[in-house]
Amino acid sequence: MKYIASCSFGKDSLAMVLMLIERGLPLDEVVFYDTGMEFQVIYDLRDAMLPIFQQHGIKYTTLYPDNPFLYDKLERPVNGRERRGYGWCGGLCRWGTTCKLRTIDQYAERQGAKVYVGIAADETPRLQKERKLYKLFPLAEFGMTEADCLQYCYSAGYFWLEGSIRLYDILDRVSCWCCCNKNLKELRNIRQYLPEYWEKLKRLQAQLERPMKGFYKGQPRGVFELDERFAREDRDT
Repeated sequence: MKYIASCSFGKDSLAMVLMLIERGLPLDEVVFYDTGMEFQVIYDLRDAMLPIFQQHGIKYTTLYPDNPFLYDKLERPVNGRERRGYGWCGGLCRWGTTCKLRTIDQYAERQGAKVYVGIAADETPRLQKERKLYKLFPLAEFGMTEADCLQYCYSAGYFWLEGSIRLYDILDRVSCWCCCNKNLKELRNIRQYLPEYWEKLKRLQAQLERPMKGFYKGQPRGVFELDERFAREDRDT
């Protein structure tokens, strides 16, 4: 039986992989699905892990979307719609997540492999949602909560540093930098602490009709509207 770990190199999946290695549990391959839209530190951390995988005889594989992420986001013809592209990924339209899960599942199923998934013990709804029998949830078995996973990674020397900023100090989840599920606190922090990513978000919003955070009381809450709001709040404090 082959054992694969699905690893995004966020806190939970990294803690899972480190613990599998530490405990000597079977692990043949680590798979990373690359949207091309990850924070730079995710790629840096991935690269730092490659020698460790090699040392333990663990194969590493990168999987990619069928189409470039920005093509699907901005240009892909969509049936029944005049405008092109799926738009922002997140909320009720998590097209990027759907593609990721499908790609990883198909890869594992072709090999008849068991798949370790990094869902923490306190993510009960996610654990209950999973139904595929070949998926394993070691963090839940170890009793590791999300907070436990973060501290475990910090103790191992992994801090998700973008410049001098630890991403988990300013973000609840280190997902794609353009995920529209980011809450207002996270977006405000990106604008303040990671201005280069904020500028990228503005460039995307300029190409999309739908505002990133939808509408509130009929008013758009896109990146430009949020930029004005955050600037106004900064002036008023």
